[in-house]
Amino acid sequence: MYDGGEYRIERDTLGEMRVPKDAYYGAQTARAVENFPISGWRFPRAFIRAMALIKYAAAKANQRLGYLDAGRAEAIQRAALEVAEGRFDDQFVVDVFQTGSGTSTNMNTNEVIAYRAAELMGGRRGDKTLIHPNDHVNFGQSTNDVFPTAIHVAAAELIAKELTPNLEALEESLRRKAEEFRDVVKAGRTHLQDAMPITLGQEFSGYAAAVKHGIERVKKALEELLELPIGGTAVGTGINTHPDFAKLVVEELRRQTGLEFRVAENRFEAMQLKDACVSTSGALKTVAGSILKIANDLRLLSSGPNTGLAEVELPATQPGSSIMPGKVNPVIPESTLLACVKVIANDVSITMANQLGELELNMGMPLIAYDLLSSIIILANTARNLAVKCVDGIVANAERCRGYAESSPALITVVAPVVGYDKAAAIAKRVLAERRTVREVLLEEGVAADKINEILDLLKMTRGGVLAKP
Repeated sequence: MYDGGEYRIERDTLGEMRVPKDAYYGAQTARAVENFPISGWRFPRAFIRAMALIKYAAAKANQRLGYLDAGRAEAIQRAALEVAEGRFDDQFVVDVFQTGSGTSTNMNTNEVIAYRAAELMGGRRGDKTLIHPNDHVNFGQSTNDVFPTAIHVAAAELIAKELTPNLEALEESLRRKAEEFRDVVKAGRTHLQDAMPITLGQEFSGYAAAVKHGIERVKKALEELLELPIGGTAVGTGINTHPDFAKLVVEELRRQTGLEFRVAENRFEAMQLKDACVSTSGALKTVAGSILKIANDLRLLSSGPNTGLAEVELPATQPGSSIMPGKVNPVIPESTLLACVKVIANDVSITMANQLGELELNMGMPLIAYDLLSSIIILANTARNLAVKCVDGIVANAERCRGYAESSPALITVVAPVVGYDKAAAIAKRVLAERRTVREVLLEEGVAADKINEILDLLKMTRGGVLAKP
């Protein structure tokens, strides 16, 4: 029923509600918008897609099981696929901070799909006699099993199709640089103090390995997300749902996503707790910590250009100062640092939210969904951006690297096996006090030049072992 203005009047079990005239949602969504004016945060595209795919799969299952006639089932399926493709993203208007089960977002989904399906059947938007949000779109479901299923589906898709490929791209980029810099000798540093030489390639190989291990951790977490609680309905028992419903829904979700989803081994656990999400977030936090370290190292290695280390040059992507002309800052690593800090912070939120709620249902699900998906998206985009806009274009300053390595007093370490620990310590003191090189002091100490060359072979030092005997 329309009131003739910019709104129409709809009804739910609590009475009348004004709904924007052109909206595809109904009274329950409008009521939620009114009740939760908290943050303005909305669920990301991946979550809307996941919700819609679940509704699509449910309609197919209910048609096969005889609970939906072909006309309604096909209209719901068409509408759900349109939602999954992003045609109605602007109709998902409920704030993240809502009822802990996510009921408002589930009803937002049900209403949009129902109203669009009614149109597809030749009816009027909002005609519940054709397609009802609860009786038809939500048949055999509860928010309590749909919402956690959507978290898993959305997170699994993002990990498999966005995060993992982008992390692999970063790993490959770092490995290429490790090979390119394999013979660039530089000073190692521990405690930010001079240490034994390594190659720039070895340094980058460590970065690549860290990302590789991160990929393995994320893939392991993905396995846990493939368990879906769909079919548990209100409390895990499967009330008002056909025993084959969950199996049919999961089979369809496999077809739609290409991922090996399965019905949860224990739906009570899968609905009461979101431990799989906490585990996944922990893996994301670990990856973020590794990338944060890499990005911070790149800032140090490129610091300068005249008063810092300046061992590498990062691609110049934008002017760095509004007042200092010509200044170029490491903006890509810095944006990476901010993103990684946010992923780490989200892990705290997800861990705490998992402890909300009691008995048969977790009340932290909307926040878990938002923060987990945000972390995956942020980390995926950050990994790709760091690889393409920074790592791929890094250039080594080989001369500067070697100069630091040759001037490091830590080189005295390889002299100790030749002259003894005590004498080596005395030489080290001279090197520091007189600000001279180890080579120069060794010559004055009477060590033969050819012996010094043998001892102070910097590239050999990077390969380990004892370089010279007494």
